[in-house]
Amino acid sequence: MIERYTKEEMGAVWSEKNEWQMMLDVEIAACEANAKLGRIPKEAVEVIKKKAKFDVERIHEIDREVNHDIIAFLTCVGENVGDEAKYIHMGLTSTDVKDTGINLQVKKASEILLKDLEELKEVLKRRAIEFKYTPSIGRTHGVHAEPTTFGLKILLWYSQTLRNIERMKCAAEDMRVGKLSGAVGTYADIDPFVEKYVCEKLGLKVEPVSTQVVQRDHHAQYVTTLAIIASSLAQIALEIRNLQRTEVREVEEYFSKKQKGSSAMPHKRNPVRSERICGMARLIQGYVVPALEDVPLWHERDISHSSVERVILPDATTALDYILKETTKLIDKLLVYPEKMKEDLNLTGGLIYSPRILLALVEKGAYRDTAYRWVQRNAMKRWIDGEDFYENLCKDEDIKKYLTNEEIKACFDEKPMLKHVDTIFARYGL
Repeated sequence: MIERYTKEEMGAVWSEKNEWQMMLDVEIAACEANAKLGRIPKEAVEVIKKKAKFDVERIHEIDREVNHDIIAFLTCVGENVGDEAKYIHMGLTSTDVKDTGINLQVKKASEILLKDLEELKEVLKRRAIEFKYTPSIGRTHGVHAEPTTFGLKILLWYSQTLRNIERMKCAAEDMRVGKLSGAVGTYADIDPFVEKYVCEKLGLKVEPVSTQVVQRDHHAQYVTTLAIIASSLAQIALEIRNLQRTEVREVEEYFSKKQKGSSAMPHKRNPVRSERICGMARLIQGYVVPALEDVPLWHERDISHSSVERVILPDATTALDYILKETTKLIDKLLVYPEKMKEDLNLTGGLIYSPRILLALVEKGAYRDTAYRWVQRNAMKRWIDGEDFYENLCKDEDIKKYLTNEEIKACFDEKPMLKHVDTIFARYGL
């Protein structure tokens, strides 16, 4: 059963040995069901359970002759079982075994990915709380906008991760199906009881209606979900890459004492883990289109999907497992520089407080569009000529009619702009 890999890595789930083992588990469970129906002697099932085994190299050897991997597998198993092997695969078609087996692999892969997501969630939660009140500049279009906190930035990632956990659960549940319904899904040579028995024993649900295959919209949703999660991780990594730029350097990937950043430049401290996450995310995203194109098949089945899935399911789950772990490590040891955040907050000489000046003028009775123009013309003097924003506001004859110097000065404070941080965190019980 698949539980034997509970403590193994993703690679063990997708190993060729495990792939055949999952199919053997399906075949043995089907024999048990047929025995309950009286189609197979119970004694034969005991022999099958005791002797059924395979050798991967022997399967390859037979496959080179017959050019059919499932037949090669069954032949190999039969060589070990003996005469009772005639009862194996009774009433089944190859895809009954293959589709049910691969979904057992997906089931275990999903458990690993959910565990990864839970670990990332906890690290994000811890660091969001740590920097809950750490002021930093928010940027829109890459340009300084209004103050935020670094904790809110991480809380956003935490929020996405919570959604990704639910997405992953939903996609995993949608893939938790099996089918043993024969060549075109009509149970022509097999009793539906066999399907029900096998699926229940292996922890799957019965696909209510199928052709020769489980319909590939299941797989398309699954792979798309993996891509969405990968995109969220890329968003985190890209933000860290931007914040680590030399001109910004508000955060930095952990850099060990013996680590080296460049073969030519000893000074380099590069965001290599973040870049790796972004790159691998692109790979996972690229599997969505093949998964979608696998949905339409000729009539009750063709084999065009099979070769695709042998690549994209192991690759996408393995790659996502990898970058989830990488992202957790990235956040866990992320170096954060609050003083640099404070310095950057003041980089524009108070321009980020222009919204507060505007609102103060409106509250005193100024027409909003007119007040906007007053504040903007003083802001542009700062952008273009480097003049002092606060002093120019105080000297502006139009603004002086509504605001005193003290009232203007009171607007140059990020704290009122962050007064609802607790409210936002409270939505997550933090």
